[in-house]
Amino acid sequence: MTDIIAGVEIPGTPAVAEATDFLRDRTNPLLFHHSRRVFLFSSLHARELGLRPDAELLYIAAMFHDTGLLIPFSGARQRFELDGADHARAFLRDRGFSRQAGDTVWTAIALHSTPGIPGRMGPEIAATNYGVLTDAVGWGLDRLDDGRLAEIVAAHPRGDFKKEFLQAFVDGLKDRPDTTYGTVNADVLEHFVPGFRRTSMVQRVLDAPWPR
Repeated sequence: MTDIIAGVEIPGTPAVAEATDFLRDRTNPLLFHHSRRVFLFSSLHARELGLRPDAELLYIAAMFHDTGLLIPFSGARQRFELDGADHARAFLRDRGFSRQAGDTVWTAIALHSTPGIPGRMGPEIAATNYGVLTDAVGWGLDRLDDGRLAEIVAAHPRGDFKKEFLQAFVDGLKDRPDTTYGTVNADVLEHFVPGFRRTSMVQRVLDAPWPR
């Protein structure tokens, strides 16, 4: 049976089914529903903007984009976006996807929280960013049909999303605060973690081991 939500068809491929199970089994309802909404919003924005992303790759990117908050990819301390991107690329590689497909999804996830750049890149990368922005900060909500928006939220409820989503960032980043340098993630720790003070680019230049 074809799964269609708000006019968007969930790709009926084995990789999509496995990615869905991966998220459901290894994360939590907050990130599962958020990730599904991101795919749906990404697809609607792509349609409106005339983008033609590969729906399967867009789905994988959406489903894995925040996995790094809960599942570090390795012992290396790196940005959570890179953890998620590494998970997705390994997932695709293990299922025989091309290197190009893996790189596309990796880039979409690695840049999903980076302002300004994804929209200048390929359709999967741009659409992933648009979907994330819609679900996280309401970008583009005014361009979405009210009926489709209601259908998405009914299928994947937001609950107390704002509070729980920010807490997920705190929990996922508080033990690796240095990885938030130069990213929007530092905003979360600065707001919620007592004593955290972001390192600025100005301070890094002034502290550089040069005489002047």
